[in-house]
Amino acid sequence: MEFTTIGTIGAGPAARAVAAHAARAGHPVLLSNSRGPDTLADAAAADGPGAAAATFDEAVAADLILLAVPFVAVPAVGRRLGDWSGRVVVDMTNQFARSDPYSGFADVSPLTGSEWVAQQLPGATLIKAFNAMYSGYIAPDPRHREGNQVVFLAGDDERAKAPFTRLVTELGFAPVDLGALREGGALMQLDGPLSGKHFLFQN
Repeated sequence: MEFTTIGTIGAGPAARAVAAHAARAGHPVLLSNSRGPDTLADAAAADGPGAAAATFDEAVAADLILLAVPFVAVPAVGRRLGDWSGRVVVDMTNQFARSDPYSGFADVSPLTGSEWVAQQLPGATLIKAFNAMYSGYIAPDPRHREGNQVVFLAGDDERAKAPFTRLVTELGFAPVDLGALREGGALMQLDGPLSGKHFLFQN
């Protein structure tokens, strides 16, 4: 399993930051949002020649899907496809109870946020990543003189995490696997000990 094409559900700053890195590395990127591809032409052009505006159906056909929508919008996204079997989804969401403005904490205990997201996307293989950093830290070149920007990740499927780790490394980040969604997701989710923390992996 390798991830060549990247699709986004949501095209906010965080998704665009990851997508731009992927496009610069030569990966075809399909940007989608709730308003349709006509609203994303300028964003796709800014992200590089490998990026294109896409429909939801086109984005979810990619090898790897970046889920970057408000937490409260996840159930509606899940219903748009119904059966997510065979799709690998990177959960970039954070557990804000409200999205305008982002505020409050959506408590879905005893589940972690990512376990709850996985329930909304039946059949999907879920990887939690790129949620602990603000987009302003994701967008710059992750290769710094002092070391590479760390990206925490968690997931229950080792077969999916392995190629994701290779992709993240290719983009210049330093992946740190925190284990399963239950344990690792709890560390990364909003109000978790690694939420909003930014680290460099010393070379």
